[in-house]
Amino acid sequence: MERWTYDGELLQGQPPGVYYRPYVVFNPNTHKYVLWYNWYPKLWEGQAGVAVSDTSVGPFKIVSGNVHLSEKNPGDGSLFVDDDGTGYYIYTAINKNHTVFVERLKPDYLGVTGEISKKLAQGAESPLIFRRNNLYYAMWGPLCLACSNGSPVQVCVAAAPLGPFFIMPDINGSPTNGVPDIPAQETWVANISTSGGPLFIWMADRWGSSPDGINGHDFQFWVPLEFSLDGHILPIKYYARCSVSWSQKN
Repeated sequence: MERWTYDGELLQGQPPGVYYRPYVVFNPNTHKYVLWYNWYPKLWEGQAGVAVSDTSVGPFKIVSGNVHLSEKNPGDGSLFVDDDGTGYYIYTAINKNHTVFVERLKPDYLGVTGEISKKLAQGAESPLIFRRNNLYYAMWGPLCLACSNGSPVQVCVAAAPLGPFFIMPDINGSPTNGVPDIPAQETWVANISTSGGPLFIWMADRWGSSPDGINGHDFQFWVPLEFSLDGHILPIKYYARCSVSWSQKN
């Protein structure tokens, strides 16, 4: 068990609006920590903001509150940094029926290069991308407003971060009725360095699980992903408890 320490507000001088899905990565080129976040100055008029800091806990200073992505009106998004230090942003375009795209970032991670994937899916939210060995995995679920029953998890695989991506089977659905096996909606996959090699932890929100009924107090479900010999992600299993032996990255 760990004790959390409050380090103050993450973002300095933020204008009013709805903020969500913040992601922080370290930029090996600038040696700065970069924060991307979603911002609605007016509901459903989506923008992506970017800010920088010298530390991972901030405070972060806003560089742009409206990054000029190739697709307008961005919704859910998240960051990915490849092994060579190249950054990518995977996001949905609200005005194109929540279509998923992956876009390459500039070397400072403060904007995009204009190199973008073909559309991966429509009607999607909570997209993410990660790398395992020489394969790239993009994942998302269907639109699901705080769905307490959980959400399917669609997976696409590619040999390069901008694709082309190939659709794999849903990893959180019963083969008999399609109902999610785990009553949670994915939000992230964490790459954890362990004594036995990298471990990929699937993290998901259990909507409606808080006793006080406040979404921000809802619990999460974390479980290690399992892979087949050819690199496919196996269906998610329920574990009441699991242990991890941490190791320090070089």
